[in-house]
Amino acid sequence: MAGDGISFRDRVQNAVATSVLRLALLVPYPARVRGFGWVMSHIVAPLAGWRRRIRHNLRNVAPELSEAERERIVRKVPDNVGPTLMEIYSGEEFLDRLSDAAFTGPGTAAMDAALAAGTPLVLVTAHIGNYDAVRGTLARRGHPMGALYKPMRNAAFNTHYIEAISEIGMPVFPTEGKGIAGIVRHLKAGGVIGIVGDVAATGAPVLKFFGRDAHTPLSAAEWAVKYDAELIPIFGLRQPDGLSFKLHVADPIAHDAPEVMMQRYNDTVEKIVRDHMDQWFWIHRRWKLARKR
Repeated sequence: MAGDGISFRDRVQNAVATSVLRLALLVPYPARVRGFGWVMSHIVAPLAGWRRRIRHNLRNVAPELSEAERERIVRKVPDNVGPTLMEIYSGEEFLDRLSDAAFTGPGTAAMDAALAAGTPLVLVTAHIGNYDAVRGTLARRGHPMGALYKPMRNAAFNTHYIEAISEIGMPVFPTEGKGIAGIVRHLKAGGVIGIVGDVAATGAPVLKFFGRDAHTPLSAAEWAVKYDAELIPIFGLRQPDGLSFKLHVADPIAHDAPEVMMQRYNDTVEKIVRDHMDQWFWIHRRWKLARKR
């Protein structure tokens, strides 16, 4: 609508994106999800320069990989990004696929205990598989997980993006002042929150990830300590059929200095990534460092 502050360019881009999404939603779920993976891997990735960035990151932190394995990962990573986007917009069909998803791993008992007791719980995940598989599964089982989202630059697209992620589970909060306050209130009240911790927040402390310096935000650990919450890494790992998930719950991270806790988180993520190299978001500029003044 005129006067809503949305630019003409944003409107056009949103119109194209929504048209593609609506057409895709007419296709049966398995073909829709797998098809979007093919589009991302064979069309979007080469045009957007993703393949070059993935190769750069892999050479930087995993030089031991053979060229054949590196190129396999270059092709497969976008093939996970596409399904993840399509799953977000598939709502109930995606949630139905999670009905048989099982929580496994050494941290499962600690997570179940916190959920049963109604005590604050911080689940910290990463850009691997589809982290909304965790959120959707918990919501379906009566444990709404508060989650942060980064508002899209395209304001027109952002409106229906929020609607889509809200259908998977509520509540969701923007990564802004009021949003941060909202997710903290949810945690303090004995709720579950989910944090994606493998982000290159350039104002955050520099820790190690894959043996390289990487800015790592401390908020997940700080909130866990402040509100006496368990801090547990958890990952929604895509299975070989491309449609189902295993929900891996890692060992809880004991309370300590936040930097120590988040280094343990980085180490946990690295181990999971090394076991599932083609599911992590290697397109991400994870090792981008702020310039020293």
